[in-house]
Amino acid sequence: MSFFFRIFLSFFLLGTWAMGISAKEPEWTAYVGIRKLDIPDQLFNVADYGAVSDGTTLNTVAIQAAIDSCAAKGGGKVVFNRGKYLTGSLYLKSNVELHVGEGVELLGSQNLVDYPEIRTRVAGVEMMWPSALINVLHQKNAAVTGSGVIDGQGKPFWDAYWTLREEYDRKKLRWIVDYDAKRPRTLLVDGCWDILIKDVTFKRAGFWTLHILYSSYVTIDGIRVRNNIDGHGPSTDGIDIDSSSWILVQNADVDCNDDNFCIKAGRDWDGLRVNRPTEYVVVQNCISRNGAGLITFGSETSGSIRHVLARNLKALGTRSGIRFKSATTRGGVVEDIHFEHITMDSVEIAIEITANWYPSYSYASLPKAYANRDVPDHWVTILEPVRPKDRGIPVFRNVSISHVMARNTKRAFYAEGLKESPLQNFFIENVYIEATEAGTIKYAKDWCFKGVTVDAKRRRKLRIRHSENVTL
Repeated sequence: MSFFFRIFLSFFLLGTWAMGISAKEPEWTAYVGIRKLDIPDQLFNVADYGAVSDGTTLNTVAIQAAIDSCAAKGGGKVVFNRGKYLTGSLYLKSNVELHVGEGVELLGSQNLVDYPEIRTRVAGVEMMWPSALINVLHQKNAAVTGSGVIDGQGKPFWDAYWTLREEYDRKKLRWIVDYDAKRPRTLLVDGCWDILIKDVTFKRAGFWTLHILYSSYVTIDGIRVRNNIDGHGPSTDGIDIDSSSWILVQNADVDCNDDNFCIKAGRDWDGLRVNRPTEYVVVQNCISRNGAGLITFGSETSGSIRHVLARNLKALGTRSGIRFKSATTRGGVVEDIHFEHITMDSVEIAIEITANWYPSYSYASLPKAYANRDVPDHWVTILEPVRPKDRGIPVFRNVSISHVMARNTKRAFYAEGLKESPLQNFFIENVYIEATEAGTIKYAKDWCFKGVTVDAKRRRKLRIRHSENVTL
């Protein structure tokens, strides 16, 4: 296909899509996000509690005192004078808005002792882990807002991870290093409802940036994530929605070094024990830049993921675009997922689906050298086998992907289900992908393609293997 014809086709498709009518929007989308934010009209300046904006004085006690005083007096807005404020973990309270205004930077301490350990869930497993820089734990009607910066200053935690990773790889402990290399998240919302996160720029997370866990009615609006400063931090996800419901993410711009927007629901035996789904989620009008996936489902799928709408998203240089991943010990059902109006430029894989992701990480096996040793509790949790085994088989079904345009892509499709659990009922409509190779679909069933073009420079034919009723 000539260059000029590609340009013509691109504009033709865009014009056609602009005039097109999408499928009827699910009624539940009207109810996602914060229902009401009611913050009293009173201000609490952290300077009045002894905070110093020199970037070197540790202000944890002073800022927390302002938050606590605000909450004790019925709530209000905690504010900062312009400047840089070094702090460890802070704990936001109900009816309090932490306002990080223009010219304000919160700098995360680089000393792990400033992040007290709490019982939480990390990467799908409940365990003891350092508090986040900002924690909203079992609260309601609270917010983090402002056009300022929250900088996790995560590089020392990245470096510690890579040092431990090198040691653990030699010992065949890849599956546990992410849990042993404890690193603070930047913002954790856990067990909450009616929470707003708006307009803030987040930088250099030590681990995940925003983690929404066991919560409902949360809105994340207009934030920026810039984690790839001073290097590429491991597992610096952008936004993780984890076993939570009625969530709205919009107008976000994420540059990180792992999944940009990620939907999760627990790992393996522990996730199946908790058995709490992520459901009723809208992600819209967002951009992903560097990172592992524009929007990713998994790899933690144990509690199931359902009723998700992702629309008007752009991937610019992200490694994958639409991404599903799980493992044969995860279990869970991922279903009723809808993608609309997605554009991608310079991604490696446009549509990636795997039910057997990253075996050296996903499957725990204790080396013989540790057979007679006492190991930490979270090792025991991850080593616990899923019984019966078939409970660990994940299911992906009832997915629609429409109005997608991808250019400068290495591979259009990499979709691989399982013999015992094929990828079922995918509907793909009005999709144009320009790629080096078309790719592969394996172990799939009942896929419908309508108005789909894969313009592959080489390996032009989409390879379909061990599938039923899947034709392009």
